[in-house]
Amino acid sequence: MKLFYILLSIGFCIFLGGCSRDLKQPFLEYAPQMYRSKPLEPYQQTEYNPYFKDGKNMQDPVAGTIARGKSDYYYPYEPTPEGYERAGKELKNPIPFTKENVEEGKRLYGIYCKHCHGTNGAGDGPVAAKISQPPPYNSARVKALTDGAIYHSITYGYNPYPAKGMGPHGSMLTPSERWKVVHYVKTLRGDPIPSPGAAASDSLVQKDKKDEAKKDKK
Repeated sequence: MKLFYILLSIGFCIFLGGCSRDLKQPFLEYAPQMYRSKPLEPYQQTEYNPYFKDGKNMQDPVAGTIARGKSDYYYPYEPTPEGYERAGKELKNPIPFTKENVEEGKRLYGIYCKHCHGTNGAGDGPVAAKISQPPPYNSARVKALTDGAIYHSITYGYNPYPAKGMGPHGSMLTPSERWKVVHYVKTLRGDPIPSPGAAASDSLVQKDKKDEAKKDKK
């Protein structure tokens, strides 16, 4: 019986000796590599990665490749003045100008654009007064913009921070959603109706103006 207690005491002492408050310098561990491994965390990185030449955990996609199902995200125009000019000349809106698409553009505009550009595109949104007021859509400058120029501005922004201009919205809106916003912006600036289905879209703009007039009277 005494031998049992002696062995129990020795085992208890060994157990305590293996404990340490400093996890980086433990006294005794069994198979420490199983629970103290160093996995690569792609979304955060605190030190250089020795396994890749660039030292990053998350690697960039292979140049020239496109993820499955993301072909419409391929955008060959750079966020530069030259890229803006090229997009304005070369890009065409692939989304049909229909009532449904313009209505969806209106919905998205209300979420992502209205706070700066205003309900009717007058540049009088509540946020605009605190930063830099955008030009109204019926101005000569905005009326001269092509579909590609508007799309490029939505994607990359226009004179973004620190110039206090429009910030990029490419991460918030899918390519097709951006094109639908382009359609709605064109109705706000008074563009000619390009298709029979757009007549109802034009009525959307008139409805917005009537709603605003009612609010002003109240």
